[in-house]
Amino acid sequence: MLRSIRMYNKMWHQTQDALNALLDTESQNIIEPQRNQVFVFQMLATFYIKYVQIFRNLENVYDQIVHPQKRILIRKILDGVMGRILELKNDMVELELTEFHYFDDILQDLKLAPQQLDIPIPKYFLREKLEAIKGREKMLEQILADSGLHVPDMKITAKPIPLEEAVKLIQIAERARQGRLRALFMKQIYLQEYRAKQARLLGEQVADAGAAALRIQKVWRGFHQCKKTEREREEEMVFLGMNPPPRFDEVSPTITQAEKVNHLRNEVQMKHEEHYREALVTIKNDLKLIEGPDIKENLQDQIRHWFIECRNLTGTFPNYPDAEDGGSAIIFSNKTPEQVIEDILTNQDDEEKNKKKKKKKEKPKKEKEKKVAKEKPKEEDEEWKMSPSVFLQSLQEGNSLYKDMWMNKDESWNFPQDYDPELIKQEKRKELESEIRVQVDELMRQELKNLKLAVNKEMELPVKEGRRKGKKKGKKGKKGKKGKKDKDLTADRTIESLYRELVEEGLLIQSLKVNLSDYIGEYSYLGTTLRHLAIEPMPSLLDVRQLITLYGILPLGSPTVHEKAPLVKSLLLAGPSGVGKKMLVHAICTETGANLFNLSAANIAGKYPGKSGLQMMLHVVFKVARQLQPSVVWIEDTEKTFYRKVPHAEKQNEPKRLKKQLPKILKLLQPDDRILIVGTTQRPFDAELQSFCKVYEKIILVPRPDYASRYVLWKQIIQRKGGILTKALNISCLAKVTDGFTQGHIVEVVKDVLTERRIRQQVRKPLTAGEFITAITSMNPVYKEEEDCFKDWYAKTPLGKRRALSLTAGGKEKDKDKGRKKGKKEKKKK
Repeated sequence: MLRSIRMYNKMWHQTQDALNALLDTESQNIIEPQRNQVFVFQMLATFYIKYVQIFRNLENVYDQIVHPQKRILIRKILDGVMGRILELKNDMVELELTEFHYFDDILQDLKLAPQQLDIPIPKYFLREKLEAIKGREKMLEQILADSGLHVPDMKITAKPIPLEEAVKLIQIAERARQGRLRALFMKQIYLQEYRAKQARLLGEQVADAGAAALRIQKVWRGFHQCKKTEREREEEMVFLGMNPPPRFDEVSPTITQAEKVNHLRNEVQMKHEEHYREALVTIKNDLKLIEGPDIKENLQDQIRHWFIECRNLTGTFPNYPDAEDGGSAIIFSNKTPEQVIEDILTNQDDEEKNKKKKKKKEKPKKEKEKKVAKEKPKEEDEEWKMSPSVFLQSLQEGNSLYKDMWMNKDESWNFPQDYDPELIKQEKRKELESEIRVQVDELMRQELKNLKLAVNKEMELPVKEGRRKGKKKGKKGKKGKKGKKDKDLTADRTIESLYRELVEEGLLIQSLKVNLSDYIGEYSYLGTTLRHLAIEPMPSLLDVRQLITLYGILPLGSPTVHEKAPLVKSLLLAGPSGVGKKMLVHAICTETGANLFNLSAANIAGKYPGKSGLQMMLHVVFKVARQLQPSVVWIEDTEKTFYRKVPHAEKQNEPKRLKKQLPKILKLLQPDDRILIVGTTQRPFDAELQSFCKVYEKIILVPRPDYASRYVLWKQIIQRKGGILTKALNISCLAKVTDGFTQGHIVEVVKDVLTERRIRQQVRKPLTAGEFITAITSMNPVYKEEEDCFKDWYAKTPLGKRRALSLTAGGKEKDKDKGRKKGKKEKKKK
């Protein structure tokens, strides 16, 4: 464990060095505007990939380091890196006008594998609120059990039958067993008689013993050589990396040991954090007793010295700053009284000079501004500049803190990596000083009044009091304006009662325990090549998984990222049935510990009738979602909410109840509301496109799996269901034949084929591809025409239209450039 602590400390230092270098290069490139779109994208993609590598390392470090004060700093930097990744992703989308990007050439330059682009989900999302999640799950299960809505796991139980039928069944089974034994016995007798008959026909000639031995040797040597050749071939394939080693699937003892060490380290983390929290209280109390009186005296002496110096220089006592403005902390922010007095004098001189200069320069400035405003649009069209970042400043602050505190710190005394008391004292001294300063300010204000009365015989002017009152009144007025909110329709009810009501109505449901890593797929290795040929490739399954992580899981998991990063309030997953849209929704809830609200048209039909009922339903849903955030509001078959024309059979269900309400709800959602609206649809072309795209900010097209993804799917799902992969089972053939079939089809087929009886038979009868192919023939695949319908529909969305326009404009520009070059060549020839 001690070795691992050193290893992770070393990893942290290396990651910080990489982050420092990246911040330096990024700060240089932000200043320089660029015109070449290809160069800009490569720059953004390089930053994105490097930040992803830093994020992967930092997440690992944060999970394993046990020092509590280091973890606080790493957490701050980790949130900053997450936010910066989302900002760069947003910039790339705005530049390329597509949600899917391909970095094949950049990965080759950086010597990275595509798997290293996979964005991990931080473990602290669940670990830090594990108790709250468990408590909520218990409450949900209890409510479901009390209301009779809980459906237990269906186990196959034997139905009781009468005694006579049971006796008959036993008799039938016993007679069948005896019949099988009798048939086997009769077969042996027949074979003996047949051999005896053949011997009589041949005249009972006895073969030579030497010839018999030679024949046995020949057969044995041939068999032995075949086995040896097979073994050598297997060893060669393992050596070349074409086949896995013999015990590849077995869990090695080193992995089990590593898991134990991780568990121990998590326990140590918890202990050190408890010690750190206790130390924060005890050290502050000790400082208050020991250093508190000295701090108070120093502050009073400092402020008195300021009074006297101001009196000597200006002839009057200064005005004491208000408590609302910060009190004396504004004046004495790391400054001596002499420096404060110098600042006062210089400010007075500067103000007088600036007033004179402003009057002279006002007119020419206005003329210049008009000229710049006219010239700016031309420059903006030609040049591209990186959008301002919210997270770069926090990253630079975290990096400078690391340099000051931890980069060259000697920790030889702190072998167990517990808290550092000196760092706590530095923090708590500042807190204690600010608390004591408030008390000192009250005393010194009174002292200043007494001084003014005694020395200058001055009274406070009533104008100042009036001004102060006016200020306060103004602020009250502003608060009144901000306080105008929608009425709370359920002010007299607790969150627990509202939670119970939603569960009983079926609007708050239990999410399935599905991890995002269970969404199996492979990367698209031809994306860049196809785009160079002006062919838009279909996204791969892992591209979809990455977008779910970026737009759904990371913002919901981290409050700081959700507040500052580019805000995504709603998400649409569109694709044919069976591609895993529902699974992705449940995966978002599982990875973030979010509540799942089901507002599908079929689920809300007949519930909370009328306009007032609909208003009450939405109020209760979003009130509970805010109080127990993060939350996911799921609308299954969301095209029904935006039907162009409601089918006659569905008119009674009123599927369009939420159509007008959803845009209003999205406007009310604030950055601190960790609520995500997710819609899933398999027929988006039935919906009214304009209102559909207004509600859903991000649209993700979920495709059917390609060959590489199908190969991985067949392999992993067969193994997960208990299947054994042998040479008799041709996975490549299965992946090729099942083109057009979805993940749902593959899972269903594997379940049908791999029954308990078939799993037991694998030792003597290995699996073959034919068994799965015969099972899948009864299912309907997703044809290319259906996939083209989704492509055409996506091209009509706002982002799809913008990309089509940019491609056509880019093509026209290329043609013009070619024409210009040809014209120049012809002129040269003439």
